[in-house]
Amino acid sequence: MVIPFELATAARIVFGVGAAAQVGPIAAEHGRRALVVTGRDPARAEPVLENIRAAGLAATVFAVAGEPTVADAERGVAAARACDCDVVVAIGGGSPLDAGKAIAALVRNPGPPLDYLEVVGRGRPLAHDPAPFVAVPTTAGTGSEVTRNAVLTAEAQRVKVSLRSPKMLPRAAIVDPALTLSLPPAVTADCGLDALTQLIEPFVSRKANPITDALCRDGIARAARALPRAFADGRDLDARSDMALASLLGGLALANAALGAVHGFAGPIGGAFPGAPHGAVCARLLPEVLRINARALRAREPQSPVLARLDEVARLVTGDPAATLDQAVGQLRSLVASLQIRPLAAFGLRAADLPDLADRSRRASSMKGNPIDLTDAELHEALAAAL
Repeated sequence: MVIPFELATAARIVFGVGAAAQVGPIAAEHGRRALVVTGRDPARAEPVLENIRAAGLAATVFAVAGEPTVADAERGVAAARACDCDVVVAIGGGSPLDAGKAIAALVRNPGPPLDYLEVVGRGRPLAHDPAPFVAVPTTAGTGSEVTRNAVLTAEAQRVKVSLRSPKMLPRAAIVDPALTLSLPPAVTADCGLDALTQLIEPFVSRKANPITDALCRDGIARAARALPRAFADGRDLDARSDMALASLLGGLALANAALGAVHGFAGPIGGAFPGAPHGAVCARLLPEVLRINARALRAREPQSPVLARLDEVARLVTGDPAATLDQAVGQLRSLVASLQIRPLAAFGLRAADLPDLADRSRRASSMKGNPIDLTDAELHEALAAAL
């Protein structure tokens, strides 16, 4: 029997080399005054900005220096209102995309962000539709261009949390692999391992469904094959295209089938240790969480169909039809090492921090998708192994 499910994504997805030429015309379908959210260096978005202006839109640039905070979202809302912006376009990695998505939602809804944030806020639903939002990723990792949430750091509470609503799905996601050609190897690695994690976790989650399964199967194999090539040669357009598509597929999957313990850990770690790149955190935790999930399922739920899915993950990651999960864990560890991902201790985490992080992680929304409830000891073990 097929389990009931729902699939929702961006109203329009445009994928392909050269797709960035459509950003201006598509944005012009939704407004005349654009708040354009970029990363810390707006000059990197200038070619797309020229395209937006050429389409007849007035463009106000709002730069986000790092991973977006609640305060960043508030400043962005003020900028959008001051210029009477009627469409939001975000160009960049997950940080500008999440910031833009949050700004688009909050600019048309009264009150502070904490009214709407999960975990640390009131979690109220959005009363009004967001401003039209167009997402233009320039990295291949987060899949934020097709998700219904924006991750913000709540600095006072030292945790990353989501502003989430079905209304926040972008009006258009424009994915041009050519925009990722200039990414340095370290960013390629961090983002690519985030993409791989966001394909594996939805595939084994409690909320997996037949459509996301198909997306994950394609994306896992594609990312495992292409990421080492994109890392070794950033100008390899075939590898960059595979990674851009894998990231998009991961975003589609996580938005409709949830994540798991890796991302359950990543939120609290990112909030408490702002210098820890999200992708690096996921990369270090992924093989350990897979190993511990498999062991817990074998011990407590030996009839779980997720065990067969974990075996399939092993085959997809390794390309070996006879591979076991233990082999996949070993290959993932080797991949993380070859991509020069540092251990979590390099970002300031210490053994003394683990009990508090495990406790915070248990309350994270992503933990609800993990295929089995992990014990405190298992949570601690996963964190310790990633140190």
